[in-house]
Amino acid sequence: MATGTLSQLDLQIRDAVSKELVWDSEVDATAIGVAARDGAVTLTGFVDSYAGKLAAERAAKRVRGVRAVANDVQVRMRLDRTDEDIARDVASALEFHGTELDHVQAAVHQGQLTLTGNVPSSFKRSVAENAVKHIKGVRHVINRVDVVSTASPEDVQREITRALHRRADVDAHGIEVSVTGNRVRLTGTVNSWSERLAAEEAASHAPGIAIVANDLGVRMDEGPVDDEC
Repeated sequence: MATGTLSQLDLQIRDAVSKELVWDSEVDATAIGVAARDGAVTLTGFVDSYAGKLAAERAAKRVRGVRAVANDVQVRMRLDRTDEDIARDVASALEFHGTELDHVQAAVHQGQLTLTGNVPSSFKRSVAENAVKHIKGVRHVINRVDVVSTASPEDVQREITRALHRRADVDAHGIEVSVTGNRVRLTGTVNSWSERLAAEEAASHAPGIAIVANDLGVRMDEGPVDDEC
């Protein structure tokens, strides 16, 4: 992307994301590149762990003015580990959670980890992924864990709406909740990306919900705060 074609806001967002990546102690920003256009940010380059790749994406999403992130960062290990080494660590990580992840299994192939099995909520599905994504040698995680529950869609919708209204970090008055089967859809508008993520996280705890379709819009403002403020 040629610098000459970028708006002043594009440049501000790009620079703010770059600074946030350096600021975040979970991210090694040494080999990460940032491009921005119209609120969409693209991350490129390399990190040495899958968790680091996800941390870079989270850091970019925190920046004011960012509306979407394309994470093209690649994982390159400094020291390769065998699938057998990774599998042992994965088994230990899942076992650490006790009965919570009793019905989750994992398979490893060339550093790519695939999770299968079943859990009662989308949040528990994320717990399984979070348990293994930091393991050294993991290059990518495919989460195929199923969510199983007997709760009715009407009950689930009502409980999600109540949960959103309980949250101090979410203005639920602008959010609509609809449930179809094991899928919940959030629509409306919120004030920030962090509020959007908080609403999604709240909905993910609902029993039987496998997919949270987060279609919440973020109200636009002036862009990144100036460093001198």
